[in-house]
Amino acid sequence: MIGSQSVKTRIALWTMFLGLGLLMVILLGVLTGTAGGPLHIADSWLKTGSLDPTLKTIILEIRLPRVLIAALAGATLSLGGLVFQVLLRNPLAEPYILGVSGGGAVGAIIGILLGLARFPGVSLTAFAGSTATLVVIIAISSGRRIINKESLLLSGVMVNAFCGAVILFFVSLVQDARLHTIMFWLMGDLSLAERGQVFLLAVIALPCFLLLWFLSNNMNLLLMGEETAKSAGVPVKAVTYMLLGATSLMVSATVCQSGLIGFVGLVIPHMLRLSAGPDNRVLVPACILGGGAYMVLCDLLARVLPDQGELPVGVITALVGAPLFILLLRRSNT
Repeated sequence: MIGSQSVKTRIALWTMFLGLGLLMVILLGVLTGTAGGPLHIADSWLKTGSLDPTLKTIILEIRLPRVLIAALAGATLSLGGLVFQVLLRNPLAEPYILGVSGGGAVGAIIGILLGLARFPGVSLTAFAGSTATLVVIIAISSGRRIINKESLLLSGVMVNAFCGAVILFFVSLVQDARLHTIMFWLMGDLSLAERGQVFLLAVIALPCFLLLWFLSNNMNLLLMGEETAKSAGVPVKAVTYMLLGATSLMVSATVCQSGLIGFVGLVIPHMLRLSAGPDNRVLVPACILGGGAYMVLCDLLARVLPDQGELPVGVITALVGAPLFILLLRRSNT
């Protein structure tokens, strides 16, 4: 009873702390931009009692969808990294390890080359590529009783390598303005976020969040070994497929909307594991909220750092994530 109460208390405290942080960075992201920052907005509101119509349109139609897409993308990538680290029992695993990103990238590039609209055309081709890749990897790595973790890891690495070669082949064929679109998508781009994309990603991601939180205690038991989990009454094969399916689905949907964004699924779970402990019942909601806040901050930096234009958010997550992960890894080894 005491242990259960302690877990509930930790879940509540971390959820409140990270939830408040997420709300604060969402507000900061919505109010900050080249068209007017918090001081300009406050001044406009105090003088006229309402926002300038143009600024209001920018906030509601451009900034808010982008910030919400960033929060959802960060949440799915962070939680996806946590689940893959459990499934593979490898703290260095992350969502792209299974080739989901590579397949999505190939599908997206095909959609761009065919001249399809970014949403929903390119999103659909990217999702189709991710799904096809996942089906191939599962078929390769499935054994008689359950998915072989070593085969799953190796299959993902090899499929990613193959998809990388296909991507380079397609890029070498493009000589027009589509090359810029492809390169920005490959580096992670949230600049064209729309309300429809937010709704679609939320409809896919939120049920996956609930399912993974429901399975969080089973994730704890899986980390102790398959035999231990079975002796505790966990249907290992069914749980493994549910974890893999839900995670791949939400990560695929995220890749479709945001492009390839690295290091989030690697850094955030590792950081939270060091801070909040190894209990996945605490880490699942923490990764959702912490990953969302981290991505909103990275996207804000991508918007405000350049004097002109903006950077792809994937560049910021790599520049921040790689050194941060090295520091966290050194700390965990000391």
